[in-house]
Amino acid sequence: MTFNLQSLKSNPGARRRKLRKGRGIAAGQGASCGFGMRGQKSRSGRPTRPGFEGGQMPLYRRIPKLKHFELVNQKEFTIINVAKLADCKTGSTISLDSLVKDGLVTSPKHPLKVLGNGELSVKLTVQAAAFTASARTKIEAAGGSCEVI
Repeated sequence: MTFNLQSLKSNPGARRRKLRKGRGIAAGQGASCGFGMRGQKSRSGRPTRPGFEGGQMPLYRRIPKLKHFELVNQKEFTIINVAKLADCKTGSTISLDSLVKDGLVTSPKHPLKVLGNGELSVKLTVQAAAFTASARTKIEAAGGSCEVI
């Protein structure tokens, strides 16, 4: 048996006739059409929008005002300030592995981010996932370079 668009048919009972509401008592859905006598849910244009709570401030507008909702998929970094890098040797390459080896970073769970607090006078090549603008300018002002990995 071959199938083509002309031979396709829906299953028996899958397509029901729509109810013709408001067409008299004999039709079964006459006058109020099954929506009752009065009230908001009986009116034309009847359904209220999703989330409507009868004029009360709805849940989706109440929630963000509450505190302590964490950001979804927030990026987390292992951070270090420029001031801590000032103790390193001139011309060395700084990465997360070298910082762990030197004991400057103790828990390297996340990628490295360099923050700009403090001063730097040593020329360094710093490899990190992210730099703040002030950290980048301080490293480059000391003659070093920033590599984003």
